[in-house]
Amino acid sequence: MGTSSTKMMTTRKKTKRTFSKSLEFFRHPLPSFDHPIMRGILPFATLMFVLAPGEVPGTAAGDEKQSDSHAHDFVIFATVFTEKGFALSGAKVRIRRTDESKYRWEAISDRRGELGVRVKQGAEYELTIEAHGFKPQTRKIEAREGNREDLTFQMERLAGGKP
Repeated sequence: MGTSSTKMMTTRKKTKRTFSKSLEFFRHPLPSFDHPIMRGILPFATLMFVLAPGEVPGTAAGDEKQSDSHAHDFVIFATVFTEKGFALSGAKVRIRRTDESKYRWEAISDRRGELGVRVKQGAEYELTIEAHGFKPQTRKIEAREGNREDLTFQMERLAGGKP
């Protein structure tokens, strides 16, 4: 027995394509909600929608409470060096008001020896800086005028400390 092959002919109807129809090729359906991608994106997208500025009470763009929250702050910026002039990372700074015994602010210098602390304006502060193998230093900072104090510390090694 022989097989006969038949050739199928299909005709394509010519239609006029609009611009939006030509973009259908690039559209992809959204994955279902149980798809792993949607499990990661959906909570994030929901959170971003809920926390969008202007949508949450108290965080509107014109809210005065939000805009002046740091208006009366004073920035203490410090750079810490070794006795040879190299940046000293890991130096710990503690700050307190001079009329208090408890330290309220702390910071640690980064790899460039820099650190910054934001405190309230209008008071006098005491800053103590300590680093392993170095003598601690203390300075008073007057934060009644201006809004920033730039300090430079050159730390001295303890007697018997490594050079």
